This record gives sequence, structure tokens and C-alpha cells, in this order.
Amino acid sequence: MLPTRLRKNIGIRNLVRETQLSMNDVVYPLFVVDGQGIRREIGAMKDQYHLSLDMLGAEILALKELGIRYVILFGVPDEKDGEATPAFAENGLVQEAIRIIKKTDPGMYIITDVCLCEYKSDGHCCFFEDDGDIKRGKTLETLSKTALSHAEAGADMVAPSDMMDGRIGHMRETLDRAGYESIPIMAYSAKYASSFYGPFREAANSAPAFGDRKSYQMDPANSKEALKEIMLDIDEGADIVMVKPAMPYLDIIAQGKELSYLPMAAYQVSGEYAMIRTAVDNGLMDSRVIFESLLSIKRAGADIIITYFAKELQAMLKDYQ
Repeated sequence: MLPTRLRKNIGIRNLVRETQLSMNDVVYPLFVVDGQGIRREIGAMKDQYHLSLDMLGAEILALKELGIRYVILFGVPDEKDGEATPAFAENGLVQEAIRIIKKTDPGMYIITDVCLCEYKSDGHCCFFEDDGDIKRGKTLETLSKTALSHAEAGADMVAPSDMMDGRIGHMRETLDRAGYESIPIMAYSAKYASSFYGPFREAANSAPAFGDRKSYQMDPANSKEALKEIMLDIDEGADIVMVKPAMPYLDIIAQGKELSYLPMAAYQVSGEYAMIRTAVDNGLMDSRVIFESLLSIKRAGADIIITYFAKELQAMLKDYQ
């Protein structure tokens, strides 16, 4: 415990505070959709929006004013198919969004989510054999092809969220072979099969048409498995590892940070956002709880926090820190 004089001295409080938040800690998710003139609020996620490409430039400038310098892109196309071809199309939603953002603000750092669930007609992150087993070779090829298309469009980092075994190594080799050795990979290393993803599935229109994703996402009861997955991704060449969701798995963030020398990311997912947003908007909690939630994730060991609250952080830093 700090000496009483230090705890009471407001002027020195920030100097001795163990955990500090800044705008450099947060990444803001963006959902890009087909169409024109669309800035449509996502029903399950108040104050979060689907954006058509023509609305993206204005949004990026607004984010810059709010101090946000990092975004992660999700594409939500109208048309999907069994081969996930919209994921790696040269003029796909994410690929075009990257070009628009870089033209609007070359300094905005763009991370792209690499998965197939938003682009496949069955809503799954992989392909399947006739007997139901994962068709691993085809899945890895398609994921790597998607990551490469993002790099070619100008992405600064790719973030595979599929949880397929071996995808980091395959993606690293593909990027390196094409001359993109400097593009980092942020691996969704410990991605749990969580009920906290519910609102996101509306945002990304990615609910599976059959079954669930428990065969390739993690059992919420397991922690040692998470550490194993983190180490496997590190061994395959990941540059950043991630735990998702964040607050229900703070113990995994802390253990993973101790295990790894790499930067640790955490995704404060849609369900976490929706619960806190609803509680604040209905007067059940003070808005300070938003700041406290982000602080807890940082304190647990996250260097990077993907959060839908990023737009509010700049004002909170002035009021609460």
C-alpha cells in the first residue's frame, strides 16, 4: 500500500499510479457494408454502426479528432458463397476500405480481421469434409489468401481470428513469400467459445447456419489449453497474441502475459460492451465503470485493447485519470 501522503496527494497520484491508460492502448472496430449512404446503428450495439464505403472517410476523420489512431476492419458483404470468395476479392469490402482509409488519413493504422465466417454462406470459419471434420488444407490456403489480399491493399497488420491449427505459420510463410515480411500478425490465440459474442454476430451477420464453433474455439473451463495455444502461435511466428473475450478471462490475460515476451492484446467483445453500455445508459452504474473496465484489462497485462468504447476514452482520460 502506498504511504497515506502519496494516496492523498492529488498532484503526485498519476506519477505513482501503477497502471496508466492512453489513446495508444486502444483499437476501434469498424464494420463495413455494401451499399451507399449507410451509417446504420447496429441494433444490439448502441452507438456502433454499419458503414458503407462512401461514409468511411468522414468516420475516419471523426475518429482522428477523438484521438483514435488504430482501427480493426470487419467486412459484412451482402453476398456470400460456399467458397468465401468475397474474403479475398481484389475489390472486396475490406480491401476497398483499406484504400479509402489510407487515402483519407495515411497515418491511421489499419488492422484487418482475417476470418471466413462473414464471407461464407454457412457462417463458419472453415471448410468441412463430408464426414464433418475440418478441411484444414483448404481452410489455411483461403485464410492466407485473404491475409495476402489485405496486405496488398495496404493493411498495416493482419489478425486471424479463426482458431485453426497451423494458420499462423501458413500465413507467415505466404506473406513472406510475397514480399510482406514486415506485415505483423496479431493472432487470436485464446479465443473462447463464448456467449459474450452474441451482439457481434448481428454486427457481422456471421451466425453459423448449422452447429456451433465449439470444435475450433476454446472451452471456457480451460486455462492450460489457452497457454498452450498462445505458445503454439508464438512458435509459428505470431507478433502479437490475443485473448478474447477480455473481462471474463482476465486470468488468462495475466497468465499469458507472464508466459510470453510478445505484446498481449485483449478484445473487449460486443457482449461486454452491451452490458456495460446498458447499465450506464439506464443509470445502474456511473460512466466511470467504462474507464474501470478498460483499466482492469490493462492492469491484467494487455498492451492493446480492442474496444467499442474507444470513442469515449479521450474524454475519460481527462476526467478520471
